Amino acid sequence: MTDTSRRVFLGAFGALTVSAAVAPGSAAASPVRVAPRTPATPATSPATSPIPAVAPAVASTTGPRSSMTFTGTPYDTAAFARASLGELSATVLPGTPVRTEVLYGRQRVAVLTKGARTVLVSGPERTFTENKQPFTDAFVRLVPDPALEPGRRLKPGWGNSPAGGTWSVYGGTPGDADFAVRKGAATMLLKDTEAGRYATLTDDGISDVDVTCEAAFDKVPVGNACSFALLFGYRGGGAHCRARLSFTTKGEVDLRVEKVSDGRTVVLAEAGPLATGVRAGDAWRIRVRRQGAKAQITAWPAAGAEPARPTAEVEDVGAGSRSGRVGVRGFASPGCTNLPVTLTVSRFEVVSGTWETPPSVTHRDWVRLLEVPFDGEWTPAVEATVRGWAGSMAPDVLSYAAMFLPGAPRVRGADPRVAGADVLGEAGYGKPDSQGLLPVGADFHDYMEQPWTFPDATKRPEEGQRGKLDCSGYVRMVYGFHMGVGMVAGKDPAKEALPRKSGAMVDFAPGVRVAQRAEGGGSAPDLRQLQPGDLLLFDVNDREGDPVDPDAYAVDHVAVYLGPDQAGKRRFLSSRKSADGPTMADISGASTLESPGIYADSLHTIHRV
Repeated sequence: MTDTSRRVFLGAFGALTVSAAVAPGSAAASPVRVAPRTPATPATSPATSPIPAVAPAVASTTGPRSSMTFTGTPYDTAAFARASLGELSATVLPGTPVRTEVLYGRQRVAVLTKGARTVLVSGPERTFTENKQPFTDAFVRLVPDPALEPGRRLKPGWGNSPAGGTWSVYGGTPGDADFAVRKGAATMLLKDTEAGRYATLTDDGISDVDVTCEAAFDKVPVGNACSFALLFGYRGGGAHCRARLSFTTKGEVDLRVEKVSDGRTVVLAEAGPLATGVRAGDAWRIRVRRQGAKAQITAWPAAGAEPARPTAEVEDVGAGSRSGRVGVRGFASPGCTNLPVTLTVSRFEVVSGTWETPPSVTHRDWVRLLEVPFDGEWTPAVEATVRGWAGSMAPDVLSYAAMFLPGAPRVRGADPRVAGADVLGEAGYGKPDSQGLLPVGADFHDYMEQPWTFPDATKRPEEGQRGKLDCSGYVRMVYGFHMGVGMVAGKDPAKEALPRKSGAMVDFAPGVRVAQRAEGGGSAPDLRQLQPGDLLLFDVNDREGDPVDPDAYAVDHVAVYLGPDQAGKRRFLSSRKSADGPTMADISGASTLESPGIYADSLHTIHRV
């Protein structure tokens, strides 16, 4: 990148750091915000620009959906200005790979790894966080039937909700058609009058939420009522809150707001009948707007407009249900005689929401790259490079990675290599296929909708993948396009360029291996040398020897390690199908390396670029 284009790009990036915080769900939400604090002391050298003044981040769970903020804790940024650094000392640390720690007095300045380009540099303290993103599930997919594809370990149910996570179903017989998705509708078959059927999204931390469900029964019940409920604060069948619509044998609809605790049901509010003459197939909507202990519930026929006033209001839904899942319950009351009855859910939407404890990582580690791998020698040239980074707030690996999280604004026209293309901004995972599923396929140049010539091939962007990044495409966008690491269309036997697939990165990515699982599925990789910026490679699906795809790699997912979160758990960034794009959050599996957990238990290799 030329000096001029780099200044243009950094100017665009810098403009983002002063974007105002807005509420979740707003189109203007920015993932990067910096507020004023007491300016740092300018460097004494006239050749050195003062460190930019920054200010304390405003802590709020109702802020932007993701952010990278500079904290207001006292921090002498001038101490890291290159003119202020005195004599530096370099010491080789014990362990493998070989690392060199650079100190200014007792303060760490940098850590370099022999054979790697990435350098861990101490800088201004930052906090990375992410909150619940809105989503709509219109069920425009076909969940594969395990009976038809015995080679795949598929589970019956409703599949993955784009950006909402995985649907978990309860009740009925596994493998039967009790739960299904058929392009534009999810169905729940009620065959008995037992505990009913549940479908919940595996996101246990949702607190405040604005959620809507649209559903219909295929029959008017006979003998006794059938009902469907919008669940919130769900922590199990015996502990949740619900807004329940009962469809009676008279063609009437009643609303009850209920709290279930220790298996006991308490009615918090009720209204009805809301309508008469309701016919089979008439769709109804339920909307729950919860804030703290209060909740407003609105129910109305889907064919009409939403009422201006809520149907019911509840002052206290209970502290015990402060957070939990959202979902749907179907139930046939004892005495209903025309079973089976099918509940069809055509739309499930979270307009806005927050997590009770959004994931947050705070540290002073910045990840920068040398022009060539460090050979283990602390030379004047290497020292000059490290001094040049001291105090810099120019984007690093983690800054770029954060700029694709939910809510990140688009930045375009900042790079002459792809004039007019988006180079930063919230990313999805990939274009849905004919079944509505998200296959692998969105590379960094697909995101930008640009052709790209690699040393081994020229690739044209795949149609419909603009703004999308799969897991390896996300890593290549950050490390390759923005940080300048070489890339190939396939894999590079010389190990100088990033391969296209995560499975190939295990053996062919440039850099050094930090740790790897023992052969034959033995002990987990040693995490003691792990540092921010490292690539984490997983065999999540354990597909080695897959009868459907015998050439599949054992490793099928790649992430970038971010650092310990507020609970001390090692958290990473990755692009996931269940989250529909890059995330640092726990959507259908915790983004941490603490066992038990799908990613913690499937970690295969740690690699440093």
